[in-house]
Amino acid sequence: MSIEADLGPVVLRAHQLNKKVSSPEGSLTILSDVSFSISPGESIAVVGPSGAGKSTLLALLAGLDVPTTGHVELNGINLSSLDEDGRARVRADNVGFVFQSFHLVQSLNALENVMLPLELAGAADAREKALDIIDKVGLTERRRHYPAQLSGGEKQRVAIARGFATEPAVLFADEPTGNLDARTGSRIMELMFELNRNSSTTLVLVTHDESLAVRCNRVLSLDAGRLVSDSREAA
Repeated sequence: MSIEADLGPVVLRAHQLNKKVSSPEGSLTILSDVSFSISPGESIAVVGPSGAGKSTLLALLAGLDVPTTGHVELNGINLSSLDEDGRARVRADNVGFVFQSFHLVQSLNALENVMLPLELAGAADAREKALDIIDKVGLTERRRHYPAQLSGGEKQRVAIARGFATEPAVLFADEPTGNLDARTGSRIMELMFELNRNSSTTLVLVTHDESLAVRCNRVLSLDAGRLVSDSREAA
């Protein structure tokens, strides 16, 4: 399915993405002719059954992998035209991540984890920016605690703070509440949507949670590697 309506400014564009991999049974198609455009500031849920291609699509959109054919444009940059180092630079300048398993650096405390991408980006005021967003996620009193000293919900709040710290053009979240209980997961998503509303960062969320998906501006549904629907919230 190809969905590329003219929505005005575009921060992320998938153009006829196809992804094939080799398997013992021969060539296996993971994604087939997927096209869509995303506007700045939108919140997008990517849904579908296991094996539909959601995580593969996220990896292509973020420049962590390259399509077999087709291309992804991030802030007008064709990621397929770049080598691995070039894509890494584009990610550093434009992309944030939040993962199901947190991916915090165990030897750094909460504040230092949030400071890390800012320091890698060369921000002169990394500590001040990190302190500000640590406060926004309600962890000022826990800023000196290490990941092993934090609860699952606190770890994910640190991960969200880190993801938003550099004010990326796009934040990719892969099942961000998957390791949390329902109550904690709900609070985490409230926080993520609040940060999305109050910033210019676009949120692209992979989730199995339908109640979470319907809170996004749009829901992209994948099935067997194809984009089968693109639904928008009522105006």
